[in-house]
Amino acid sequence: MNDDWMEVGKLAEIPPLGSRVVQIPDGEIALFRTSDDQVFALRNRCPHRQGPLADGMVHGHRVTCPLHNWILELESGEAVAPDVGCAPRYPVRLQGDVVYLSLRPATGCEEKSAA
Repeated sequence: MNDDWMEVGKLAEIPPLGSRVVQIPDGEIALFRTSDDQVFALRNRCPHRQGPLADGMVHGHRVTCPLHNWILELESGEAVAPDVGCAPRYPVRLQGDVVYLSLRPATGCEEKSAA
C-alpha cells in the first residue's frame, strides 16, 4: 500500500450490519460492514442535516440516518429517492482480514446537502 491508504483494522472489528468510525485528516469516516462481509466507507455526515451515519442502521447495501431516516446507498453515497444528496465515498480494500481505507474520496460524488 502507498501513502494514500491507511490500515484501519481487522474485518472482525466491524460488526456485521454495523459500523466503526475512523479519523483521517479530512475528518470522520464511517466504515460499514454488510451481512455478506463487504465493507464500505462514507464521510460520517448525512447530507440532510449532518447526522452521524455510523449511528444509523445498516440494511442490505444501505444505511438509514438516525436523525430523519434518510437512506443512503453504501456503494455510491447517494440518497435514495425521493431524497436528494450525497455523502462522499472512500474506497476500501480487504487484504486477508485486514481493512485498508483510501485517504482520498472516490470521484463521482461531490458533497451535497439539503438546504
